[in-house]
Amino acid sequence: MTSSGPAARGRFITFEGIDGAGKSSQIAAAVAALRAHGIDVEQSREPGGTPLGERLRELLLHEPMHLETEAMLMFAARREHLAARILPALDAGRWVVCDRFSDATYAYQVGGRGLAHDKFAALEDWVHPGFQPDLTLIFDLPPAVAAARMAGSGATPDRFEREQHDFFERVRAAYLERARGAPQRIRVIDAGRAPELIRADIERLLAERFFV
Repeated sequence: MTSSGPAARGRFITFEGIDGAGKSSQIAAAVAALRAHGIDVEQSREPGGTPLGERLRELLLHEPMHLETEAMLMFAARREHLAARILPALDAGRWVVCDRFSDATYAYQVGGRGLAHDKFAALEDWVHPGFQPDLTLIFDLPPAVAAARMAGSGATPDRFEREQHDFFERVRAAYLERARGAPQRIRVIDAGRAPELIRADIERLLAERFFV
């Protein structure tokens, strides 16, 4: 009897951007496009992705806390997510598409709130040393446009979404800084265009990176 051998390692794809940039519907479309290629895909989010992570998410989104507590809880939820879900899925050959990962912590906690770069780097190196997504798509949008979208959604804002305009300007700038530092991994998407144009861009990027 011949063995089929171990499954090829799966791919890890993340979606990033300020609140209101329009990631959610595009994540669903990307997952559908990958499944159309016959790929076994899991969809997840951060903070969250596991029962413990979802409990930490509620604290992070709604309870006031010190900046460093916030950062450490983000990475605690991420460590659980990696150990319990992301890494086992990748090892089994499944792909994972995730709404936010460590780029979000860099953008929101370092860029937005002013967490020291060296403290972020220490947490990142501790929680996932040498591990980054295979592809990250950052949805870039002026904060004023994102805020107008959020206001029109009718949803109750969490404590991040209630931040002021200058906070989101810093977050946006940090995302773009992160993209400049990792041009092979990160692609910036103009999120101000029609959804069908964005979807076509994403499908093209996925094809170029993984299927050509």
